Amino acid sequence: MRLPKLLPATLALVFAGSASFSALAATEIDLSHQLDEERAERLEKLVERFNSGQKDYQVKLVRRVQGDAPQELNLVTREEQAKFVTARARFLPLFQVMKDAKEPFDGSKLAPDLRVGLGDAKGNLFALPIALSTPVLYINKEAFRKAGLDPDKPPKTWAEAQKAADKLFDSGSTCPYTTSWPSWVHIDNLSSWNGVEVADAKGKLNFNGLVQVKHTAMMTTWAKARFFTYFGRRDEADRRFAAGDCGMLTSSSSLFAALPEARKAQTGVSSLPYHDDVQGTPQQTLAAGASLWVGAGRKPAEYQAVASFVSFLLKPETQVELTAADGFLPMTVAARAAAESKLLKSDVVALNVALRQLQGPAAMRALRVSEIEPVRIIVEEELEAAWSGKVPAKHALDTAVQRGNVAMPAALKAAAVK
Repeated sequence: MRLPKLLPATLALVFAGSASFSALAATEIDLSHQLDEERAERLEKLVERFNSGQKDYQVKLVRRVQGDAPQELNLVTREEQAKFVTARARFLPLFQVMKDAKEPFDGSKLAPDLRVGLGDAKGNLFALPIALSTPVLYINKEAFRKAGLDPDKPPKTWAEAQKAADKLFDSGSTCPYTTSWPSWVHIDNLSSWNGVEVADAKGKLNFNGLVQVKHTAMMTTWAKARFFTYFGRRDEADRRFAAGDCGMLTSSSSLFAALPEARKAQTGVSSLPYHDDVQGTPQQTLAAGASLWVGAGRKPAEYQAVASFVSFLLKPETQVELTAADGFLPMTVAARAAAESKLLKSDVVALNVALRQLQGPAAMRALRVSEIEPVRIIVEEELEAAWSGKVPAKHALDTAVQRGNVAMPAALKAAAVK
């Protein structure tokens, strides 16, 4: 029996169907996140690069809602990390995923300061520290010049920052200094940079010591003198600084990558100020940010797709792109070297400042109040009460420690059972 001849239109349909079948054959995995629209768009571009670079796997971004079950990949913010660490049973360790997929992976090659809280002593990682940074000081160079300050000599200490704020105010600035991420900058990193703890050896919070109280009282004085303007608990201050409204800002080192597009004034970057009357300062700041977690209970093909995406993220060229586009700290020594050699000097100013700050053992401190959501909220409520002059600094921090110690066990227990 002779088969009928296929018309050109029929052939086209056959091949179209074949192409569709081939596309459907690709293993699809979801990457859940809680990023804002701007950051989600940046992540989307990275995902598109991976998807277009091979035909076997496709990653799709999905927005995570509180209480959602873990997806194959889960991008966890700094504030969520403690919750995910406590609920580790719902996730598969990253090093195991990579081993089973036979993808080269050595967690010990990632910078130690980035692995804190995400792995064991042998360097085995159960999540990937993908988008980390540390706080630095930004200055508006034009505002400095107007105030008679040398923009090439930004303040190194809080005492110098106060003198700069005074001159900025006298020159007409309505916002000499501001800050984003208050608990991360003014409790976690203030403590580490100045050599004091936020908790004792048993994990009890104790960030109400002399250094923290003195610093909080200083900030209250600044607010009263209108040297310090507070805009909110997240990155609200970043936008005000980028608009040219403020003379100085403490915020994430990763912000520098976004400033050239948004800023209205030339920006300088310097190390986070420290208290020079505290012995042994400065010490080390802390790296923090987003990490990538792998949901448990998936199919082998889906884990193979996860492993392929992680390998893509760890390529030095991808790391350079993340540093250039988003300012994040490169994860490996090789990637850090590549970033410094391939990027323009102006692009790595904040990176170099950040890397210098992270040197030393204090950067390995695992407990950070900004990473435990209920505790962070308490701390920022009490900081706001102090900075607004409603309560004395010591009273605010004593109350924050007391409330935090009550809330922390319940918060971690609740996360573990979800």
